[in-house]
Amino acid sequence: MKAVDYTPNPQRPQLARAIRRLERDVLRMGALVEQSFRLSHQALFARNLTAAEELPRLDKKIDRFYRQIESDCTAIMTLQAPTAPDLRCLSAFMQLVRDLERIGDYAEDLAEIAIKIFPYAPHTSMPDIEAMSLHAQAMLATSLKALGDFDEASGRRLKHLDDTVDDAYDRVYQTLAQQRDVSGVVEPIILLALAIRCLERMADHATNIGQRVAYIVTGQRS
Repeated sequence: MKAVDYTPNPQRPQLARAIRRLERDVLRMGALVEQSFRLSHQALFARNLTAAEELPRLDKKIDRFYRQIESDCTAIMTLQAPTAPDLRCLSAFMQLVRDLERIGDYAEDLAEIAIKIFPYAPHTSMPDIEAMSLHAQAMLATSLKALGDFDEASGRRLKHLDDTVDDAYDRVYQTLAQQRDVSGVVEPIILLALAIRCLERMADHATNIGQRVAYIVTGQRS
């Protein structure tokens, strides 16, 4: 059952409206980050370099949202004297958009890896890495839905979902590190090792978003 204990203070309608606007901006930023993640997936696994070329443009939009949301949170904290529940929401938003910004950066890194690895034949580990990417994308979507619903239970559940990505990372890393029949250059193996590290960190940041949602709702850090 969903527990929602936080709503912006109805006794302070101006503050409540400002926080609702911020929430909408965070979700818009999240939608851009989801789009950047999907494009990086297409670039790396469908070998779609046109998708890779879209990432820098999207990343600039994400960065603008990040700066604006941080600035708006600071202004509200300074000028509107928020109550303790509203203050923890604002502080969580400031941390949460940093997580989103980092996922966007990692998506851009994946696109760069896709461009560098394009000349090489696909590695046998690609299906496992693709499954990692799809799972991490699902985690991001879950974290943003938890935010939109202020759903503590879904936010906390991400910590368990992250175990799947961590296990996949360890398995694929061992496969890459112990490969003995390498002929020619090792660059594609190095690039894939970087790719799985990006995906593992993206899943970690999605988990952080879920934990921050739970903090907004309950005021308790896990």
